[in-house]
Amino acid sequence: MIRIPTLQDIPRFENPAILWLLLLLLLPYIAWYVAAGRKRNATLRVPTLAPLRKAGRGIYSRLKHIPFVLRCLTVALIIVALARPRSSKEFERTSVEGIDIMLALDVSTSMLAQDFRPDRINAAKDIAIEFVSQRSSDRIGLTVFAGESFIQCPLTTDKATIINLIAKTQTDLIEDGTAIGNGMATAVNHIKDSEAKSKVMILMTDGMNNSGNVSPEAALEIAKLYKVRVYTIGIGTNGTAPVPVRTPMGVQIIHQPVEIDEALMKDIANSTGGQYFRATDNTKLVEIYSQINEMEKTKSLVDSFPVYKEEFLLYALWAFGLFMLEMLLRLLVLKRIP
Repeated sequence: MIRIPTLQDIPRFENPAILWLLLLLLLPYIAWYVAAGRKRNATLRVPTLAPLRKAGRGIYSRLKHIPFVLRCLTVALIIVALARPRSSKEFERTSVEGIDIMLALDVSTSMLAQDFRPDRINAAKDIAIEFVSQRSSDRIGLTVFAGESFIQCPLTTDKATIINLIAKTQTDLIEDGTAIGNGMATAVNHIKDSEAKSKVMILMTDGMNNSGNVSPEAALEIAKLYKVRVYTIGIGTNGTAPVPVRTPMGVQIIHQPVEIDEALMKDIANSTGGQYFRATDNTKLVEIYSQINEMEKTKSLVDSFPVYKEEFLLYALWAFGLFMLEMLLRLLVLKRIP
């Protein structure tokens, strides 16, 4: 039975631009060989060609161009090998964690409180970066909120980008305040049209909703409508926390009470199928992210990228074989008389 070739049988090249050398090198080489061949034909004066007509052509005249053909094929195969041909006749079935995760981070000035090391916002950023680095198959985005909210990073699988943008997040990006409803609504609006099997939001705040034009209750209903599971994290120690405050005398450390609307945080988490956590120090925050990381492990079997097989070695071996054949012909069969 004759098998009809498919597109998958055609090699794909990692560096296809190198194939231009086939034209840039081989065509001038062939033209030079043809031109030079006309000039180097030997001549011999004889009184008549009658005796030579019966002799016919010798084996040398039939084989003399073979080394040139072999040389051209050798160069062509080397160029193809340098372009790195790859085949993709197989596809691998693999498990991936089709989850989209939006981080919603409070960046109000109260996040500068120093009950975490070195402060709340930097602790939250460092641990969020570690969380992102462990989610290799997920899309992750970042929403920041204070008195208002915006998307700091859209959903992406580019871990370097999301990590870089988390690291650059500061408390003075937007108007101060704690607009929890706005932060949630912005994150949900970005993730709602996702086709991922699971849509998750991790909401981190250290205060109570006191600004914004979207109430937390309204944002909660939107999250429930689009089936976004929300994990809420209250950041702050129990009692009071040292907070740097600008005064006419410079920056002063003032102990302020920690006020987190835990009832609201629990309601948001429970109503969406998530869970509420209270982080009172760096260690506890690390444990919380570890728990979320373990809980969000929904697996799905999908077709991954094609399994590529490198084929440059085959072309390189053919080139070496043809080169050796050319050398043998020149040394053993087509010797030249000086």
